[in-house]
Order: sequence, then C-alpha cells, then structure tokens
Amino acid sequence: MRLGGPARYVIEIEKPDDIPKAYNFAHKNNLPVFILGYGANTIGHDEGFEGVIIINRMCGIELLSEGVAALEGDPKMFCEAKILGREKSRQDPLHIKIMGGEYWDNVVAFACERGLTGIEALSKIPGLAGAAPVQNIGAYGQEIADTLVEIEVYDTATNTFKTLQKSDLHFSYRKSLLNTTEKGRYFVISITLALKKGQMPRPFYNSIERYIAENNCTDFTPQGIREIVSKIRADKLPDPLTTPSAGSFFKNIYLNDEEARLAEQKGYPVYRGHDGNKINSGWLIEQAGFKGALLHGIRVNDKAALVLINESAKSYQDLASARSEIVNKVYDKFGYRLEQEPEEITT
Repeated sequence: MRLGGPARYVIEIEKPDDIPKAYNFAHKNNLPVFILGYGANTIGHDEGFEGVIIINRMCGIELLSEGVAALEGDPKMFCEAKILGREKSRQDPLHIKIMGGEYWDNVVAFACERGLTGIEALSKIPGLAGAAPVQNIGAYGQEIADTLVEIEVYDTATNTFKTLQKSDLHFSYRKSLLNTTEKGRYFVISITLALKKGQMPRPFYNSIERYIAENNCTDFTPQGIREIVSKIRADKLPDPLTTPSAGSFFKNIYLNDEEARLAEQKGYPVYRGHDGNKINSGWLIEQAGFKGALLHGIRVNDKAALVLINESAKSYQDLASARSEIVNKVYDKFGYRLEQEPEEITT
C-alpha cells in the first residue's frame, strides 16, 4: 500500500543456519520480530517498526517423489524454478518441496507446465511460498490446505528445527495455527505439496465458468485454467509491483447453512462450494455504493470493489478512515461485519 515508516533492522535469511542467528540478535537487543514475506498482503504503520524484520530469501523447488533437487535459486525476491531430471509419469501424487523464499507464482507455473493439478487456480497470487500456509491462501475454489502435506519450520519457542504435518496446522478460511494461536512462533523454511496429473473437477468457480462461457474456452488442463485465472486477475486486480494495493482487502463472508438460506431469501448471491457457503465481500461493498469511490486518498477499485488502491493517501490513518467508512456502511446495510485480510506490522 506504500504506507508506513521504516524498520529499525531488516535481516535476510539465505540459509537455515541464518535463522537462529537472526532471532538471537533480536533477543539480545530486546527487540520484537516480524516475519515479512513479499509484503503484498502487509500494511505498515506511520511510526514504522522498532524491531527486526526477517525476510526469507531461501529459494528452490524439489520433486521429492523423484528425489531430484532443483538448481539453487538466486537469493532474491524473484527466483527461477528450475529442475533437473525426469518427471513422474504415473497418476500417483507428486510430492513437491518448495523453499519458503520462492516466489509463489513460480511454483504454480512449475506445476502447471508439468500438467499437475491442485494449485492452478492460485495463479498470480503475489507472495512467497512460505507465506502460503500461514493464511491458507485461496482463490477460485482452491486453497493451499487442499494440497499441503507438511512444512519445515524453525520453532522459536524451543530453538529447534522441526516438521509440522498438515493436521498440526488447523487450517480454516484464511487461518492456520501460524497466524492464530501460535502466531510468530514458527519461521517457515519450506513447504511440501502433493499434486496429481489431471484436471480440476467441474463445475469450476463462478468467475471461471463465466469466463469460459464468454470466451468459448475448451482447454481445462492445469495450464489452461492457469491462463484463464491469470486473465481474470489481470482484468480485475492491480499489480502490486506497479499499483499500491494489498489485493483483496477484506475477507469474504462465510455463512452456515441457515444463514445462507436466509441470505438467499433476501436475494444475496451465495456461493456454495466445498469450502463452505460465502458471500463475496466485493459484492457487498459495491451494493453499498463504494465501487470506484475515492475515500481519504484510497480508491475502491472500479473493477473489483474488494480491492483498495492507494491513489493519494499519505498516512496509515487515511487508510484506517477509508476502511471504517466501508465497514460501517456495509454493516448498517447488510448486517455483516467485514474483516480485513492484510496483516499489519505493529511493534
């Protein structure tokens, strides 16, 4: 969002041995720690961060099912996903290990190029692989919990390296152990996914089905779905590299079956998927009259009202004021309380 002040210290992690050193430095100097990924889903405060920000720069992809290691990645924000050897040709799941500093969309491209399904709908989500399980990233009917097997972490409570299984992470919508009960405890070194040859089952998410119908698409391979999702996102969502935005600013509204029934009786569009019943918060914001509006320097995207863009805001308070106006009006009109998705950097 291009808001917030400076951090006192920033430490970049290029190998696992760097992790305890970084935490020891913070501990000796009595400083708080914030783990930052790509930063696209993070908002800073005006006073900055009087502590240590740790960034994961460990990159690489490995096909565990074949025992083939990726070439070492360049320890920078964008890392090339390269691989040696042959792919697995059977229908069994392929277990893929990804270092936490790998750029997430490289991972999706890597999988789709090999005809592997499971994460193709997560194309073009800005961020690093290590952040994917933290908030259980999801889009267009898929989420990381669907394919995640385990993660390697550094446990700051015991100062040890360990492996956490999927069942340990208590996944739910945009939540996991990592951003709730044990927030800040674990530094994610790598994640392991189980993907398969094949295609996403139909029906697809509404936005994908609509695009298919409007454009007469016939390619539903992982690569085909990736291209469709990429085009949908490019049309609706600004690139955070060029436009100050945190992507989807509010979480969607999840409803139980009775709440969904009542919402449908009122004419609200309820999406019923394998992950539950939900109303798109962007629809609520649009119906509340905010689509395209400029509030305190924050523009509500005219193509996807769920997205807020920093057009001329100068402070965190500008964003907070815009957020409050949107949240309060949606609540007054519909009775649903919007919840912010991006995390905030606070001491």
